Amino acid sequence: MKTDGQIKQDILDELVFRPNIDETQIGVSVEEGVVTLSGTVNEYAKKVAAEKAAKSVQGVTAVAEDIEVKYGDDYKKSDKEIAKAAVDALKWNSTVPKEKVMVKVEDGYVYLSGEVSWSYQKNAAKRTVENLLGVKQVYNNISLEQKIKPYEVKERIKNAFERMADIDANGIQITTDDHKVILTGKVHSIKEKEDAEKAAYRAPGVYEVKNNIKVQFYTEYA
Repeated sequence: MKTDGQIKQDILDELVFRPNIDETQIGVSVEEGVVTLSGTVNEYAKKVAAEKAAKSVQGVTAVAEDIEVKYGDDYKKSDKEIAKAAVDALKWNSTVPKEKVMVKVEDGYVYLSGEVSWSYQKNAAKRTVENLLGVKQVYNNISLEQKIKPYEVKERIKNAFERMADIDANGIQITTDDHKVILTGKVHSIKEKEDAEKAAYRAPGVYEVKNNIKVQFYTEYA
């Protein structure tokens, strides 16, 4: 099992490795596998990238993200400008049913609402607006329509896990409660844990995923 010091060094190395991140702007601390990221960046996309970099490191069990986004005067945008840019970006994204997504902006914070059929549409809406200039944070409150009976969800998720090379389907147990999915079991990294959750959310009819998967860092499962 990695020490906190080893995990911290691996995260710092990963930040250096990623070209879209200035590692000198990011502070990293680790305590019992829980990572805290701090610092100030000039783009929301850099904040997201730093979080993804930390979560990709083996040994990380959770990430507390305290990075602040501050735009320079030359890059500041009014809420009206951000809202218009968000609406235009959503119109150009064929993945998102634009007539079903509403945008609200307050002090650079973007709130998405509405109802779509699939989780990937909900996630695509967030990705579409989070890189826009002036955006400080995106809150994705889009809900999902019911498209499948709950008892069919488990089999679809199981099949999805088996198709994904990065997820050991044998190490994950799936239970369903109406439109809620509960994941248990063990994986090797926080990225695998999150990938399993994303796969579960891709199943139509899933409104909530409770991810109780534990991250274990041994070569073999216990």
